[in-house]
Amino acid sequence: MSYSEAAALKALGDVRDPRTGRDIVSAGMLGDLDFKDGILRAVLLIDPALANGFEPVRKSAEDTLKGLDDVDKVTVILTAHKAAPKVGKTAPAKGKNPHQARRPEGYQGDGQITTVLAVSSAKGGVGKSTIAVNLAVALAKLGKAVGLLDADIHGPSAPILLGLKGVRAHTEEAFGRRLIKPFDAHGIKAMSIGFLTEDDGPIIWRGPMVQGAISKMLWDVNWGKLDYLIIDMPPGTGDAQLGLAQDIKPKGAIIVSTPQDLALADARKGVRMFERVDIPIFGIVENMSIYICPDCGNGHYIFGKDGAKNEANKLGVPYLGGAPLDISIRESGDSGTPAAAGDGVVTEIFTKMARKLIAQNDER
Repeated sequence: MSYSEAAALKALGDVRDPRTGRDIVSAGMLGDLDFKDGILRAVLLIDPALANGFEPVRKSAEDTLKGLDDVDKVTVILTAHKAAPKVGKTAPAKGKNPHQARRPEGYQGDGQITTVLAVSSAKGGVGKSTIAVNLAVALAKLGKAVGLLDADIHGPSAPILLGLKGVRAHTEEAFGRRLIKPFDAHGIKAMSIGFLTEDDGPIIWRGPMVQGAISKMLWDVNWGKLDYLIIDMPPGTGDAQLGLAQDIKPKGAIIVSTPQDLALADARKGVRMFERVDIPIFGIVENMSIYICPDCGNGHYIFGKDGAKNEANKLGVPYLGGAPLDISIRESGDSGTPAAAGDGVVTEIFTKMARKLIAQNDER
């Protein structure tokens, strides 16, 4: 006989939620069920506050699925997903920094991460991940303790950009429970959905599962004490961005755009979206701002000149600088050694951006 999803669902129907006694399928806890090449993967959605108590449920589901036909390996993941609160201003607790990451009760404690910054673009293909990674590395070179969360669930880039392609995350004991251990690369701590899934397998998840995965990488990773957590957001202005604004309160957002009008139109949407959820814009970065011909030395404005800089002035938000369309940035990304980690003109460009971010953060 061969693997049957119906048989898998029937088997999981015998696994019970210890709180209610209902089976985990009818209780709506099964977020994903995927079978490929003998490997069966299931995702269970749970309340973050109940994570510790659900380890026996996870183990029971895993043991149950191992008995199915054609199944060689089973992985059951608990995703600490919770319903998003309403968007709006909330008064911080007395004596608390309103911009510190607010972990759920009992999760790693408060005050571990001082400043959270979201790097976003309402349009894909503008080099957002490249900018996020290089800014994180540049901040670390300036002496800051930095973490990078690759929250682009459907298109994670951090594993390649940081030279961590193919690695798999492990857990460690911390704060009285099992937490995911982030990877150290180029002076920063990094976590990505790419460390938790197969390299070439597409992640076909709906909105709630995406937000649940982002929450897990926020709250279930042993980040330790950080001066900055840089979050590389997925492109767009939908669930992931709104969920981030609701789940934590980033101190600010950075918008990445190319100079062309098409990208700038989407950049404006990104600025407005963060403004509506009361997250200030720390600045706009213009990527692919100019191309310097290696043969003749002349500069060419392939996507237009000063588009993002002019847009920042119109919108009344800071302009952090422009990164050129330079082969060294592409090569460094492909090789897993960010340009900001080296020396030279391009490195200094990212260093200047990082200094501007630090200055702004100190002023706010």
